Amino acid sequence: MSTPMSSERLDTLPGHFHGFALMHIAMRRDANRLSAAAPRLTARGLAPAATWWQRLRDVIDWHHRSEDTFLWPELLRKLPQFRPQAEQLAGDHTELDRAMDQVTAALTTAAGPAGLSGAAAHFGQVLSDHLADEEKTVFPLFAQLPAREYLALEQRLVRTAPPGVLTYLPPWMFDGADRRSVDLVAATMPPPVRLLGRTVLRRRYERGLGAVLDPR
Repeated sequence: MSTPMSSERLDTLPGHFHGFALMHIAMRRDANRLSAAAPRLTARGLAPAATWWQRLRDVIDWHHRSEDTFLWPELLRKLPQFRPQAEQLAGDHTELDRAMDQVTAALTTAAGPAGLSGAAAHFGQVLSDHLADEEKTVFPLFAQLPAREYLALEQRLVRTAPPGVLTYLPPWMFDGADRRSVDLVAATMPPPVRLLGRTVLRRRYERGLGAVLDPR
C-alpha cells in the first residue's frame, strides 16, 4: 500500500504540489510558534504579537476563502464527484474561523497567558485536524489533473490574494522550508517576485517575527 500524500511527508507529493504544501507547513509552523510564545508574553508584548497574528490570520483567511470561492468550484467543474467533500471542507473552515476568533480575542482583551495559551492550543488542534482532512481529500483529486493544468489553476488562485497577503506569501512560505521545495515553488514565480521575496519582502517579514520568536 502506498503512503498517503501529505504535506508532513513532502516525499509523498509530486513537485507541482509543493506550493500548496508549503502553505500548510507554514500554517502549522506558526501555530506551534504561537503556542510556544503564549505563556511568555507580557502586556508589553501583546500588541506586537497581535500584529504578527493578524498577518498570519489574513493569510489563512485568504487561503481558505479562496478555496471556498475559487478552488473548490473549479475542481467541481472539472471533477463533479468532488461535491460532498467540498461541502464538508467548507464546514471545517467555519470551525477554523471560530478558533481564530478566540485567539484574536485573547490577544486583544488582555486574557493573560493562560487564556491565550488555551486559545492557541485549540487553534493549533483545529488547524492540524482540518489540514489533515483536507489533504486526504484534495491531494488525490489534484493528482487527477495534468501538472500543467494544476499549476495554471494554482497561479490563478494566487492572483486572488489581496496585496498585503501577496507580498507576505513568499517569505512566509519559504521560512525554514525544505530547500528542494523552495526551488520548485520559486521556479513557478515571475523573476521580480522571486527577487523581492528574497530581499525586501523577507527583511520586512523577519522584522515581525520577534513578537513570537522572542516574546516579552
